[in-house]
Amino acid sequence: MKLAGKILGAVAVLAIHSSGHDVITTQITFSREISRLIYSRCASCHRPGGAAFSLLTYEEARPWAKAIQEEVLERRMPPWGAVKGFGDFRDDQGLTQEQIELIAEWVDGGAPEGDPKLLPTVPVSHAKRAETKPAPGIQVEGSLTLKSASKVTGIRVNNAGSFMAVAKLPDGSTEPLLWLYQYNPRFDHPFIYKDALSLPAGTTIEISPAGTGSVTLLLAPRPQNRDRKGL
Repeated sequence: MKLAGKILGAVAVLAIHSSGHDVITTQITFSREISRLIYSRCASCHRPGGAAFSLLTYEEARPWAKAIQEEVLERRMPPWGAVKGFGDFRDDQGLTQEQIELIAEWVDGGAPEGDPKLLPTVPVSHAKRAETKPAPGIQVEGSLTLKSASKVTGIRVNNAGSFMAVAKLPDGSTEPLLWLYQYNPRFDHPFIYKDALSLPAGTTIEISPAGTGSVTLLLAPRPQNRDRKGL
Protein backbone atom coordinates (compact mmCIF):
# COMPACT_ATOMS: atom_id res chain seq x y z
CA MET A 1 0.00 0.00 0.00
CA LYS A 2 2.86 2.32 0.83
CA LEU A 3 4.46 1.61 -2.56
CA ALA A 4 1.16 2.20 -4.34
CA GLY A 5 0.74 5.47 -2.49
CA LYS A 6 4.21 6.61 -3.51
CA ILE A 7 3.53 5.73 -7.15
CA LEU A 8 0.24 7.66 -7.14
CA GLY A 9 1.98 10.60 -5.52
CA ALA A 10 4.72 10.59 -8.15
CA VAL A 11 2.15 10.46 -10.96
CA ALA A 12 0.29 13.40 -9.44
CA VAL A 13 3.50 15.44 -9.23
CA LEU A 14 4.33 14.65 -12.86
CA ALA A 15 0.82 15.61 -13.95
CA ILE A 16 1.01 18.95 -12.16
CA HIS A 17 4.45 19.62 -13.61
CA SER A 18 3.48 18.73 -17.18
CA SER A 19 0.25 20.79 -17.04
CA GLY A 20 2.33 23.95 -16.73
CA HIS A 21 3.80 23.39 -20.20
CA ASP A 22 1.80 23.29 -23.39
CA VAL A 23 2.47 20.49 -25.83
CA ILE A 24 3.83 21.98 -29.07
CA THR A 25 1.82 20.73 -32.06
CA THR A 26 2.38 23.51 -34.62
CA GLN A 27 5.23 24.78 -36.76
CA ILE A 28 3.92 28.35 -36.53
CA THR A 29 6.15 30.35 -34.20
CA PHE A 30 6.24 33.79 -32.64
CA SER A 31 9.67 34.55 -34.11
CA ARG A 32 8.75 33.73 -37.69
CA GLU A 33 5.02 34.46 -38.28
CA ILE A 34 3.26 35.92 -35.23
CA SER A 35 5.78 38.69 -34.48
CA ARG A 36 5.44 40.03 -38.03
CA LEU A 37 1.67 40.09 -37.69
CA ILE A 38 1.82 41.84 -34.32
CA TYR A 39 4.39 44.36 -35.54
CA SER A 40 2.27 45.32 -38.56
CA ARG A 41 -1.20 45.28 -36.96
CA CYS A 42 -0.82 45.78 -33.20
CA ALA A 43 2.42 47.65 -32.46
CA SER A 44 0.93 51.12 -32.85
CA CYS A 45 -0.82 50.58 -29.49
CA HIS A 46 0.78 47.47 -27.96
CA ARG A 47 4.30 48.80 -27.38
CA PRO A 48 6.30 50.36 -24.53
CA GLY A 49 4.73 53.73 -23.84
CA GLY A 50 1.77 52.94 -26.09
CA ALA A 51 -1.94 52.97 -25.35
CA ALA A 52 -1.89 49.32 -24.22
CA PHE A 53 0.51 46.74 -22.78
CA SER A 54 3.42 45.74 -25.01
CA LEU A 55 3.36 42.61 -27.17
CA LEU A 56 6.63 43.21 -28.98
CA THR A 57 8.59 40.35 -27.40
CA TYR A 58 7.75 36.71 -26.89
CA GLU A 59 8.08 37.14 -23.12
CA GLU A 60 5.49 39.92 -23.23
CA ALA A 61 3.10 38.24 -25.68
CA ARG A 62 3.13 34.63 -24.41
CA PRO A 63 1.11 35.22 -21.20
CA TRP A 64 -1.60 36.89 -23.32
CA ALA A 65 -1.78 34.16 -25.98
CA LYS A 66 -5.27 32.88 -25.08
CA ALA A 67 -6.61 36.41 -24.68
CA ILE A 68 -5.13 37.42 -28.06
CA GLN A 69 -6.80 34.42 -29.68
CA GLU A 70 -10.19 35.30 -28.17
CA GLU A 71 -9.98 38.97 -29.14
CA VAL A 72 -9.07 38.29 -32.77
CA LEU A 73 -11.64 35.50 -33.15
CA GLU A 74 -14.33 37.90 -31.91
CA ARG A 75 -12.84 40.60 -34.17
CA ARG A 76 -12.52 43.02 -31.30
CA MET A 77 -8.81 43.45 -31.97
CA PRO A 78 -7.33 45.18 -33.82
CA PRO A 79 -10.17 47.66 -33.22
CA TRP A 80 -10.85 48.36 -36.90
CA GLY A 81 -14.58 47.68 -36.82
CA ALA A 82 -15.36 47.22 -40.52
CA VAL A 83 -16.22 43.89 -42.14
CA LYS A 84 -13.74 42.85 -44.83
CA GLY A 85 -14.79 43.08 -48.47
CA PHE A 86 -17.52 45.67 -47.95
CA GLY A 87 -15.93 48.90 -49.11
CA ASP A 88 -12.28 49.37 -50.10
CA PHE A 89 -10.44 51.34 -47.43
CA ARG A 90 -6.99 52.82 -47.10
CA ASP A 91 -4.83 51.75 -44.12
CA ASP A 92 -7.15 48.84 -43.33
CA GLN A 93 -5.98 47.46 -39.97
CA GLY A 94 -8.47 44.59 -39.80
CA LEU A 95 -7.14 41.03 -39.93
CA THR A 96 -7.90 38.73 -42.82
CA GLN A 97 -9.47 35.34 -42.12
CA GLU A 98 -6.12 33.71 -42.91
CA GLN A 99 -4.35 35.89 -40.33
CA ILE A 100 -6.96 35.08 -37.70
CA GLU A 101 -6.55 31.37 -38.37
CA LEU A 102 -2.76 31.75 -38.13
CA ILE A 103 -3.01 33.19 -34.61
CA ALA A 104 -5.57 30.58 -33.56
CA GLU A 105 -3.39 27.72 -34.79
CA TRP A 106 -0.33 29.18 -33.04
CA VAL A 107 -2.18 29.38 -29.71
CA ASP A 108 -3.87 25.99 -30.04
CA GLY A 109 -0.50 24.49 -30.97
CA GLY A 110 1.16 25.61 -27.74
CA ALA A 111 2.25 29.14 -28.76
CA PRO A 112 5.92 28.26 -29.41
CA GLU A 113 8.62 30.92 -29.57
CA GLY A 114 10.76 29.55 -32.40
CA ASP A 115 14.23 30.77 -33.27
CA PRO A 116 14.79 34.35 -32.01
CA LYS A 117 17.23 34.87 -34.88
CA LEU A 118 14.22 34.96 -37.20
CA LEU A 119 12.64 37.97 -35.48
CA PRO A 120 12.09 41.03 -37.70
CA THR A 121 13.32 44.48 -36.72
CA VAL A 122 11.25 45.95 -33.89
CA PRO A 123 9.08 48.75 -35.32
CA VAL A 124 9.88 52.33 -34.42
CA SER A 125 7.39 54.02 -32.11
CA HIS A 126 4.67 55.77 -34.06
CA ALA A 127 4.60 59.52 -33.65
CA LYS A 128 1.33 61.09 -32.56
CA ARG A 129 -0.78 62.03 -35.54
CA ALA A 130 -1.04 65.72 -36.19
CA GLU A 131 -4.45 67.25 -35.72
CA THR A 132 -6.12 67.97 -39.03
CA LYS A 133 -9.02 70.22 -39.91
CA PRO A 134 -12.25 68.15 -40.09
CA ALA A 135 -13.40 67.46 -43.65
CA PRO A 136 -16.79 68.81 -44.71
CA GLY A 137 -19.49 66.17 -44.44
CA ILE A 138 -23.10 65.11 -44.74
CA GLN A 139 -24.72 63.48 -41.73
CA VAL A 140 -26.99 60.51 -42.39
CA GLU A 141 -29.42 58.91 -39.94
CA GLY A 142 -31.55 56.17 -41.37
CA SER A 143 -31.91 57.39 -44.97
CA LEU A 144 -30.95 60.44 -47.00
CA THR A 145 -31.18 61.31 -50.70
CA LEU A 146 -28.37 63.50 -52.08
CA LYS A 147 -29.65 66.69 -53.70
CA SER A 148 -26.43 67.25 -55.61
CA ALA A 149 -23.52 65.17 -56.91
CA SER A 150 -20.97 64.47 -54.19
CA LYS A 151 -17.43 63.13 -54.11
CA VAL A 152 -17.13 61.03 -50.95
CA THR A 153 -13.60 60.43 -49.65
CA GLY A 154 -14.55 58.47 -46.55
CA ILE A 155 -17.08 57.88 -43.82
CA ARG A 156 -17.11 58.50 -40.07
CA VAL A 157 -19.29 56.66 -37.57
CA ASN A 158 -21.22 58.67 -34.99
CA ASN A 159 -22.29 55.89 -32.64
CA ALA A 160 -21.46 52.38 -31.45
CA GLY A 161 -23.00 49.22 -32.78
CA SER A 162 -23.35 46.96 -35.80
CA PHE A 163 -25.00 48.15 -39.01
CA MET A 164 -24.60 48.47 -42.78
CA ALA A 165 -24.51 51.62 -44.93
CA VAL A 166 -25.02 51.52 -48.70
CA ALA A 167 -25.51 54.01 -51.51
CA LYS A 168 -28.35 53.26 -53.94
CA LEU A 169 -27.64 55.05 -57.20
CA PRO A 170 -30.32 56.39 -59.57
CA ASP A 171 -29.41 53.76 -62.20
CA GLY A 172 -30.45 50.99 -59.78
CA SER A 173 -26.92 49.89 -58.80
CA THR A 174 -25.73 49.75 -55.19
CA GLU A 175 -22.39 50.95 -53.81
CA PRO A 176 -21.22 49.42 -50.49
CA LEU A 177 -20.15 52.14 -48.07
CA LEU A 178 -19.49 50.47 -44.72
CA TRP A 179 -20.46 47.38 -42.74
CA LEU A 180 -19.73 47.68 -39.03
CA TYR A 181 -19.53 44.87 -36.51
CA GLN A 182 -19.50 45.74 -32.80
CA TYR A 183 -17.93 49.14 -33.43
CA ASN A 184 -16.50 50.74 -30.30
CA PRO A 185 -16.34 54.56 -30.44
CA ARG A 186 -13.51 54.43 -27.92
CA PHE A 187 -11.31 53.68 -30.95
CA ASP A 188 -12.92 56.33 -33.14
CA HIS A 189 -11.31 56.79 -36.54
CA PRO A 190 -12.46 57.73 -40.04
CA PHE A 191 -12.78 55.06 -42.73
CA ILE A 192 -11.02 56.56 -45.75
CA TYR A 193 -11.61 55.01 -49.17
CA LYS A 194 -8.68 54.08 -51.38
CA ASP A 195 -10.48 55.87 -54.20
CA ALA A 196 -13.08 58.57 -53.63
CA LEU A 197 -16.65 57.64 -54.57
CA SER A 198 -18.47 59.87 -57.04
CA LEU A 199 -22.16 59.73 -56.13
CA PRO A 200 -24.63 61.47 -58.48
CA ALA A 201 -27.56 63.57 -57.37
CA GLY A 202 -30.52 61.38 -56.45
CA THR A 203 -28.33 58.76 -54.75
CA THR A 204 -29.99 57.46 -51.59
CA ILE A 205 -27.83 56.60 -48.58
CA GLU A 206 -29.45 53.89 -46.45
CA ILE A 207 -28.47 52.49 -43.06
CA SER A 208 -29.83 49.13 -41.97
CA PRO A 209 -31.29 47.85 -39.78
CA ALA A 210 -33.28 51.05 -39.46
CA GLY A 211 -32.50 53.14 -36.40
CA THR A 212 -29.21 51.43 -35.61
CA GLY A 213 -26.64 53.87 -36.91
CA SER A 214 -25.57 57.38 -37.78
CA VAL A 215 -22.69 58.27 -40.10
CA THR A 216 -21.09 61.29 -41.68
CA LEU A 217 -20.04 61.14 -45.33
CA LEU A 218 -16.69 62.91 -45.69
CA LEU A 219 -16.57 65.06 -48.81
CA ALA A 220 -13.67 66.16 -50.97
CA PRO A 221 -13.16 69.95 -50.78
CA ARG A 222 -14.83 71.70 -53.68
CA PRO A 223 -12.41 73.53 -56.00
CA GLN A 224 -12.59 77.25 -55.50
CA ASN A 225 -13.24 79.50 -58.51
CA ARG A 226 -10.45 82.03 -58.72
CA ASP A 227 -11.17 85.49 -59.96
CA ARG A 228 -8.63 86.03 -62.70
CA LYS A 229 -9.39 89.74 -63.03
CA GLY A 230 -6.41 91.88 -62.36
CA LEU A 231 -3.90 89.06 -62.98
